[in-house]
Amino acid sequence: MQNVTESPSPSQDDVARFVERFALMMNEAGLPRMPARVFGALLVAETGKRTASELAEVLQVSPAAISGAVRYLGQVGLVLRARDPGERRDHYELLDDLWYEMYANRDKQFAEWASIMNDGAETLGADSPAGARLATSAEFFEFLRGEIPKLLQHWRDYQKERGLLPPSG
Repeated sequence: MQNVTESPSPSQDDVARFVERFALMMNEAGLPRMPARVFGALLVAETGKRTASELAEVLQVSPAAISGAVRYLGQVGLVLRARDPGERRDHYELLDDLWYEMYANRDKQFAEWASIMNDGAETLGADSPAGARLATSAEFFEFLRGEIPKLLQHWRDYQKERGLLPPSG
């Protein structure tokens, strides 16, 4: 893991401000506001995991708001729902190398997007402007399917060179 020098513990207000700034950035990128806040609260948790009640307390929101947010985050693959042995309550957690995992698992989605774009191009005709646009979109997603694995391998090589591999990597 990366060597990090000891620094003073941040205040709860500083952490809360960071979570809100992070959530705003993620919201501007398209993630709904409450799931973005929950994602931020998990990101700053020392263990990368929290129960629904802990999330509600940290974010000062209702359990119902947490329920909808974690359901959404689970559906889009940003959090996992799990339970530790001997525990009675589920918790929600992030993978240590979550950005890598998120992109590593996009191949199926890109294939589906390319397929539907190709279907649209065929429906509209490749000689029409809309059909050509859809065909170009399909090519883009096929390009990503070929390039992302290379980029992810480059990231792994980078991590190895610098001793940054996560514990499970």
